[in-house]
Amino acid sequence: MKKIMILLLVLASAVFADTRLAEPVPSIDKPREVVLGVSSGDDETIQHVLSTANNVLKFYGPEKVHMRIVAYYHGIRTVLKREKEFAPRVDALQQYGVEFVACGNTMRTKNIQPSELIDGVEIVSAGIAEIIERSAEGAVYIHP
Repeated sequence: MKKIMILLLVLASAVFADTRLAEPVPSIDKPREVVLGVSSGDDETIQHVLSTANNVLKFYGPEKVHMRIVAYYHGIRTVLKREKEFAPRVDALQQYGVEFVACGNTMRTKNIQPSELIDGVEIVSAGIAEIIERSAEGAVYIHP
């Protein structure tokens, strides 16, 4: 019985081996740079983006990752105060240092006022340009 338990533990550790971190490993001084884009306005996609952000924070720890979530096109719903399903999750992620960015072009097109955004959301002129520029600086772009 004891041998079977040991064998099961060995097999489980092989199956659930942890991700090998690339050098330099993330640290407080050199966190992983991540930018997530959300352009779809359907609930499932927005929830998936927020869950992805949460999973990245869990894996690295909030002090070892710098993350920006850029909301543009229909994904602007992510950062609107009136979206009661998302606002608490956005607020919780902000508490862990995740930065949220709204696309100014989208806001103009959809006639969204800055006062309609969740507190602390940054507005940039063009969301897609924000993603390009952060990627050019070395951030990993994730578009779940």
